[in-house]
Amino acid sequence: MKKWMLTPLLGLGLVACAPTQTAVLTPNPPLKGPGIVATVTEEPAAPATAAQTTTETTTTTTTTVTETPPASPAPASPAPVTSTPATPAPVTSTPATPAPAAPATVTETTAATVTQTPATQTPAPQTAAPAPVTPVSEWTALAPLSAERRTSFTAAEQVIDASKSYRAVLKTSKGDVVVRLDAGAAPLAVNNFVFLALNRFYDGTRFHRVIEGFMAQGGDPQSADLAQKDAWGTGGPGYSFANERSSLTFNRAGVLAMANAGPDTNGSQFFITFGPTEFLNGGYTIFGQVESGMDTVNGLTRNYDNAGPIAGTEADVLNSVEIQVK
Repeated sequence: MKKWMLTPLLGLGLVACAPTQTAVLTPNPPLKGPGIVATVTEEPAAPATAAQTTTETTTTTTTTVTETPPASPAPASPAPVTSTPATPAPVTSTPATPAPAAPATVTETTAATVTQTPATQTPAPQTAAPAPVTPVSEWTALAPLSAERRTSFTAAEQVIDASKSYRAVLKTSKGDVVVRLDAGAAPLAVNNFVFLALNRFYDGTRFHRVIEGFMAQGGDPQSADLAQKDAWGTGGPGYSFANERSSLTFNRAGVLAMANAGPDTNGSQFFITFGPTEFLNGGYTIFGQVESGMDTVNGLTRNYDNAGPIAGTEADVLNSVEIQVK
């Protein structure tokens, strides 16, 4: 049986694709990659005043009659009586004075009420406005191409649009990892990864080879089956594709690349680096970079070392891969 090995400086290989014979890739050359109205009504105050006036008139008349007993002065008596009716004129104007005062009070009260009402309503829309956060919806999750998991194909169908950007959310048993996919640098590898993920190819697979200080490898369809543990690292999608060269290098942690068993033998297996591994440059196709969740990557169980599988360790599960586009 043939195992795909990615060998670090310590001589350990990165396992990938097809079964047949064992091929160990050594560092020489080193393998490279995983608004109000008021109405004013006049009160009947005039009659009351009139009554008082009448009383005063009667009194005046009585007094006049008493003070003048002769009949000759009688003509003089009408004079006071005639002058008395002139008094009601001011009486009428008196209620007119309080009348304006009433509207003034009503108007002020109204103004106060109108001013307070809008003030209460204005803050409401301002507080509610910031609630919707649209930037989050920049990315849209793509619906799977198949309802059930598929693991065998003759080739990857073209599924990506060169005018759009893609990223993948790796949902692992240790947490989520968001990876930006670089279709500009590696269109074949990105299309392949998106195609397989949309067909649920990676659901339930494991990070079967995780080496301290080096990388975490996964993507073998057989790793979803514990019964096939001895063959983990040898599986693929049923086809292979060529390497892609770009200016990207293994100069940092979180680099996503295809694992292979040699040039142009890429299939489904991939790896993420824990740090710079520049000795892998040129040998592996780099097609992405971790944007968030590197702590999750660093928390994956180390289950491999220079001697091989570490006894008593278990491989962490890649539950699913969600592809997002914008």
